[in-house]
Amino acid sequence: MLKQRILTAIVLIPLALGAIFLLPLPWFGLVVLLVMALAAWEWAPLMGVCHRAGKLAYTLLCMALIGIFFWFIPLEQIWQSPSLHPIVYWLTVVGAVWWLIAIVLVLNFPRSKAVWQRSRIFVGLIGLLMLVPAWAAIIALRSEHYAQEPLHGAFLVLFVFLLVWAADVGAYFSGKKFGKHKLMPRVSPGKTLEGLVGGLALAILVMFVVAEYTNLFIEHSVGYYAVGIVTVLVSVFGDLNESMFKRCVGVKDSGSLLPGHGGILDRIDSLTSALPVFLFGYVWFMI
Repeated sequence: MLKQRILTAIVLIPLALGAIFLLPLPWFGLVVLLVMALAAWEWAPLMGVCHRAGKLAYTLLCMALIGIFFWFIPLEQIWQSPSLHPIVYWLTVVGAVWWLIAIVLVLNFPRSKAVWQRSRIFVGLIGLLMLVPAWAAIIALRSEHYAQEPLHGAFLVLFVFLLVWAADVGAYFSGKKFGKHKLMPRVSPGKTLEGLVGGLALAILVMFVVAEYTNLFIEHSVGYYAVGIVTVLVSVFGDLNESMFKRCVGVKDSGSLLPGHGGILDRIDSLTSALPVFLFGYVWFMI
């Protein structure tokens, strides 16, 4: 399993970096839209929709909502210095608020499943609240100062990715080596408190290195570390949130597209929570 995870990561990481740094902003938006569409396809079975027509309908709904924002908000108008376009801003707020609610649901599982277990519509709405704000957040981050410094936003996106990757890698290896105390066994039996601490420690190390060797956040060091740590912690609940829904339907992975990692949704679940939360913190405390 570890070998498969490493080999898949060796392929995925250059593709992700190439998309972030090499694609023009409109093409980057389309690539992220495709990723979100694949994630929506994988989310549909978690809401009890397993027929191809139903999965396709839900995927098209998600794409249509993203497409509406993509069409009606020109990319050069996402930032209305120093703030976001009101629609993008409130979509980010909705995403951040949803993740606060998701944390409560995860912490109260399995009692909380009574809230959604009998409603496909509610689970479908949850999927949209995960994917659409995440798309808006990553496009907003990528488009920051795009006209003046085309790669500035790319480094912001990379920073969020590095936080999530560090938290994931640190949790995996520290959990394997030291894991004794289960974090939330009813939601995800494999996760441990030691893994959480190890992942957070590696993410803080990444933050320290970025702060020392770049000028990205030099003027907002307190907000920088605070927003970074909150982003990492919320990203853990992004993973746990998906695990909660998978446990309810009795599946281990959302798909099998990525060997060693499961499906697309398994790979981006932490990012769906990290992106809107980081963007919200960035707007309020880091610019």
